[in-house]
Amino acid sequence: MPHLHLAVALDGAGWHPAAWREPTAEPHHLLTAAYWAGLVQEAEAGLLDFVTIEDAVALQSTLFGAPDERTDQVRGRLDAVLVAARVAPVTRHIGLVPTATVTHTEPFHLSKALATLDHVSLGRAGWRVQVSGKPDEAAHFGRRTVPAIDPAHLDAPATLDLFNELFDEAADAVEVVRRLWDSWEDDAEIRDVATGRFIDRDKLHYIDFAGPKFSVRGPSITPRPPQGQPVVTALAHSAVPYRLGARAADVVYITPADADQARTTIAEVREQQAIAGRAAETVHVFADLVVLLDETEAAAADRHARLDELAGYSFTSDAKIFTGTPERLADLLQEWQAAGISGFRLRPASIPRDLTAITRGLVPVLQGRDAFRRAYATNTLREHLGLTRPANRYAPA
Repeated sequence: MPHLHLAVALDGAGWHPAAWREPTAEPHHLLTAAYWAGLVQEAEAGLLDFVTIEDAVALQSTLFGAPDERTDQVRGRLDAVLVAARVAPVTRHIGLVPTATVTHTEPFHLSKALATLDHVSLGRAGWRVQVSGKPDEAAHFGRRTVPAIDPAHLDAPATLDLFNELFDEAADAVEVVRRLWDSWEDDAEIRDVATGRFIDRDKLHYIDFAGPKFSVRGPSITPRPPQGQPVVTALAHSAVPYRLGARAADVVYITPADADQARTTIAEVREQQAIAGRAAETVHVFADLVVLLDETEAAAADRHARLDELAGYSFTSDAKIFTGTPERLADLLQEWQAAGISGFRLRPASIPRDLTAITRGLVPVLQGRDAFRRAYATNTLREHLGLTRPANRYAPA
């Protein structure tokens, strides 16, 4: 069986709402460059494929689409793309995948920001595409209104219509970004001092995209990224986002509860991939897991209970919460890999404690089972994931 792919999802002090109150937490440093650099360097020391960095266009909240006014949980974030650009020079191998919302952000701006990240990191950039369907987020921009969604009735016809509109717009945004990345051919920059020619203007291309929400002429102002196309990733929980992932992404994150559900969800993604005409392309399906790890099952369970007590309620998540030892987590990962999952995005419940439990506990267990790399053998994020560097769509064959 091939080696697993492993990523970690970094978010503040961790995914448990009381994580910032852990004795090992660093709440005073959450908004510093050194904090984020240290986390990503730790992930790189564990030889992980990439990190994702969470972001949004509204404050964190326990409510859907509205601020909750809580003062006992972490609130506030740094910009994920800028964080990734800051940590790129102090890392060498690990992929950097910031979250960026497409609904309220122009794809032209996203394309050049992510292309710049790929240049700064020498080919290690990715992007977690995020859709915004919340009224409070729309209110920050004032360009559009988004109706309130009742989380208890997500299958209501009006809600499904809104989801279809938002995710179709997201697919168009990804298409524009990808075209802009290709709008410069690889050898468009000549830089010939003797002749005074810096670029070959014939190798810069208009993309002339026109869709329901925006039209973009191009070309980009940023030369083609080192990877050609940075890695596009998307989180999906149901049919509509599965369609986005299958149509537009290189990696789709899913949230199964067990191996059987993983098989079913993978089949749905593959069906959508075929409908999108991408059956022959590699689209990885990663499973998301919140992880709370300790040396014994009892110690992990005790810490989980203590964090819940500090939070004042039992923590739940869209993803399965695993509480136990690195050895037991390795068992689960290999079981799900046999079901067709090619990689995992692990969400540390508390940082840095569960991050180091992954890099210094789980990784050695997997290496001992010959299930994970012992050194980086590749340089770019696409290479880590076994993805080829795509040809430029505008360059002559």
